[in-house]
Amino acid sequence: MYQHIPVLLNEVMTHLDPKPNHLLIDGTVGQGGHAKAFLQRALPDGRLLGIDRDPSNLAIAHEHLASFGDNVILVQDTYANAKAHAYAHGFTSVHAILLDIGFSSLHVDDPSRGFSFSLEGPLDMRYDRSGGLTAGEMVNTWSEDELAKMFRVYGEERNARFIAEKIVEQRGNEPFVTTKQLAAFIEALIPRRGKTHPATKVFQALRISVNDELGELERALPELIELLAPGGRIAIISFHSLEDRIVKQFFKEHPVLTVVTKRPVTGSREELRANPRARSAKLRVAQHN
Repeated sequence: MYQHIPVLLNEVMTHLDPKPNHLLIDGTVGQGGHAKAFLQRALPDGRLLGIDRDPSNLAIAHEHLASFGDNVILVQDTYANAKAHAYAHGFTSVHAILLDIGFSSLHVDDPSRGFSFSLEGPLDMRYDRSGGLTAGEMVNTWSEDELAKMFRVYGEERNARFIAEKIVEQRGNEPFVTTKQLAAFIEALIPRRGKTHPATKVFQALRISVNDELGELERALPELIELLAPGGRIAIISFHSLEDRIVKQFFKEHPVLTVVTKRPVTGSREELRANPRARSAKLRVAQHN
């Protein structure tokens, strides 16, 4: 079975410091790595509400956290709806909230999910495959203007307009169906710079758009803050500048929060060697006044 390594685990535990009677919310519980560490320190009376959009992740979390019994509640949904679930399960004055935003290595390593341009698979990219547009549907149906805006805003791609124009031309002859097909098409258009694949930013933009990642973050933050007890903390791990910018600005401007981490916390040298995914991870923490 795939072994998930929770990112910045020591740093998260240090800043959130769960105690035996604490209520905790993990809005992106994934396979339960952070949640397990939380619960080990929150027993016997602490409880954790774990939320994840992806039923595959949640199934693994159920296995990993089964030994904690009634101390953990797991829900399939987006963390943008955390407030409703928190009220439903009595998590109305919580001590710690964690968001580990973005896709996991499990997503990247599974070709059938369509997140990786180096593995052949369908252009899907949905965390929850029960509904919503796939990346392929966007690529094959959106207008040139819509695609260009997506690539520019969510991918910060400098060649956004050119790539969008060529995609629209090409799909008239043959629709884009697989990850490698789209990646190879973009690589033929844009010269490679260093080690970064030319399709990297386009794939990022598609993933963010398919899952409305930035919109969910912006909608969720004000509601999550309402769930914090005085002195409670919220910790958010982001993996690219677009997310980090939203979190930084929100923490700075919200009147009931005090910023704990003046600069984002990054992984130790040891962690970066053991877990390459941690290289781009940035942790920001704020405390409810």
